Amino acid sequence: MLSLSLFPGLTLAAVDIALALVAALLFALGTVLQQRAGLEAPAGGSSSGLLIRMAQRPVWLVGIAADALGFVAQAAALGFGRLAVVQPLLVASVVFALPLGARLTKQKVTRVDIGAAVLVVAALVAFLTVANPSGGRADAPLGDWLIAIGACLVVCVPLVLAGRRGAPPRRAAMLGIATGILFALSAALTKAVVDELDDGIFTIFTTWHLYGLVVIGYASMTLNQMALDTGALAPAVATSMAFDPITSVVLGVTLLQERLNVGALEIVATVFALVAAGVGMAILSRQEAGEEGMTAGTQAGTGSADKKTGMATGPT
Repeated sequence: MLSLSLFPGLTLAAVDIALALVAALLFALGTVLQQRAGLEAPAGGSSSGLLIRMAQRPVWLVGIAADALGFVAQAAALGFGRLAVVQPLLVASVVFALPLGARLTKQKVTRVDIGAAVLVVAALVAFLTVANPSGGRADAPLGDWLIAIGACLVVCVPLVLAGRRGAPPRRAAMLGIATGILFALSAALTKAVVDELDDGIFTIFTTWHLYGLVVIGYASMTLNQMALDTGALAPAVATSMAFDPITSVVLGVTLLQERLNVGALEIVATVFALVAAGVGMAILSRQEAGEEGMTAGTQAGTGSADKKTGMATGPT
């Protein structure tokens, strides 16, 4: 676990919470900036060259840089703190995205949005207060890792197979759940990799954690894109963001031996807080999906009118 010598006077809990919130803010900024780049000049042409075309836009590159800094802050938070604390706090990115979206992309923030954001924040505060995660270890024996990875795969493989057919919302939900589970597993591996930095940066190349992180991370990003490609944004985002913190709490307790306040009432309150946060995220993602649908409809209508008048549309 990383040292607190760089943060004199701060407690461990304060540092990991602060870094997790910074990561959530940076992730939200990255998402909004990338969205702004797409709205300002929608990328036409084949999907194979999409990233190359987007990389020519400074706003998009700044968004990618914000995402990268967010990952650094997340890794630092995991190095200082506990998986069961850091990952649930990253849900705050959907709250930070509201004012950022209103300011940078002129998105309308409704009373429903504000109410859902308040619900998410209140649920997170309740979770941290009631569950009060403590203890834990940065790594686990290989056998424990194999059991955890196997359990995740046993759940994810049927979900991915189920996500290959059916209506788009159903497919998005199945793939979103699998994505959230693998996001949590990636976070647990990230924590182990960061802990190995105490023994020198070259140490991470001599153990399996880094390579496992690359494989699981690539798989999670692929599933995330598959969920988004269904076109059903709301269930894809809501399920992945809900099952990430839930799975993280389970992995934190079972794999990394983190302890929660385990009284009967506390367990009920903890589950209720996580469910409430999930409800808030679902509302926010549905609102976002509705706005994106309206934007797409407006752009489609503009394109049709331009065709009627003989005008060309698209990026210049």
